Amino acid sequence: MNKPTLFLLPFLSCLIADGKTAAELPTVNPGKVGLSAKALAQVDAKMAELIKEERLTGGIVVIARKGKIAHFKPYGLRDKEAKLPMEKDTIFRIYSMTKAITSVAALMLHEEGKLGLDDPLSKFFPSLKDLKVHTMDGLVSLKREPTVSDLMRHTAGLTYGKTKISAVDQAYKQAKMLDRSLELKTMMSRMSTVPLVFQPGADWRYGCATDVLGGVVEVASGQKLDAFFQERIFKPLGMKDTGFFVPKDKVERFAVNYNHKDERLSVKDAPKTSKYLENPTFLSGGGGLCSTADDYVRFLLMVSNGGKLGKERLLKKKTVRLMTTNQVPKGGGWVTFGEQIRKGIGFGLGFSVRVKMSDWDPDGRVGEYGWGGAASTHYWISPKDDLVVLTLEQVMPYSFNTEWALKGLIYDAIED
Repeated sequence: MNKPTLFLLPFLSCLIADGKTAAELPTVNPGKVGLSAKALAQVDAKMAELIKEERLTGGIVVIARKGKIAHFKPYGLRDKEAKLPMEKDTIFRIYSMTKAITSVAALMLHEEGKLGLDDPLSKFFPSLKDLKVHTMDGLVSLKREPTVSDLMRHTAGLTYGKTKISAVDQAYKQAKMLDRSLELKTMMSRMSTVPLVFQPGADWRYGCATDVLGGVVEVASGQKLDAFFQERIFKPLGMKDTGFFVPKDKVERFAVNYNHKDERLSVKDAPKTSKYLENPTFLSGGGGLCSTADDYVRFLLMVSNGGKLGKERLLKKKTVRLMTTNQVPKGGGWVTFGEQIRKGIGFGLGFSVRVKMSDWDPDGRVGEYGWGGAASTHYWISPKDDLVVLTLEQVMPYSFNTEWALKGLIYDAIED
């Protein structure tokens, strides 16, 4: 068979799970989209350096500009012990990168009139109508109920049960929040006993809000979360390797997850014994998915293109703007993790958003939005530069090493 003519490559098709075809992602030489190939070579050098220093065993970097892939390279090993190379179709645990997908699902239902952004949680789960708020003086009643938009922007007052507030953390523990053996609706009923840490809308706190949002999606759509994702998002976008577990026939592509401690890497989760080999009962909209670079960059290109990829439109442009502009109410503050305040960083309905420059991530740019996952996966999008960047690795606890090492290099590579 003759090789296809180069100019036809962007229009070739690839098979997805049910036999339907999805367009291949268009790939170009960096110079065609205003990126310096010479400057991008520094990305290769930096990744080699991080691997040599044992910050990671391997990773993937994808850079797209003007809707086209200009750089898509794997580096190092996906399994150091077995000496298996990182490959373009390697499967990663993406943890909190799941959140943006769940937010898109909810916004699709919002466009269809099946849920409102200001709808209270009790509309979907009546048992949550009388939630309480923890204060220094004890539990108090709600001034208003948490809403769907509170869940998306993390202003509902929910946490991950690691607040160092004994009464709150014990309530999360007793309720078995995020237990993989529970269904979403069961988790929601138990959530009625969990106190919020502030009045809804009064502050920003990262937590299980997007898992709760997954429950809202199930009620509003009448479908299980995995079925909705597959039918409404993964299938249309051609995300053939994304799901809540890794099927047996794909385990060989699954990367090892490593723990980084004392400047050394050790195996944290091996593919052949991983919990991700089993389809979980609890479908975590906040952190449960596995995916590949090809799959996830499709999702990001859809968002960066105003809700559309190829012929498939998932969201309207005005809806995407709600995701990619700061929606935290006045007084809610910046994105904060413990003592770490990310000054200048707000949150939209699904993504963190840089509102102004600060000493936090100084290589970033105003208008940039993105997020990451617990195993140090990350992505960012700069609308002004028409730039999408995805970095994937499997190292815990979360590290900004790769993002911060590459961000300045990639921005410096822009020539127009």
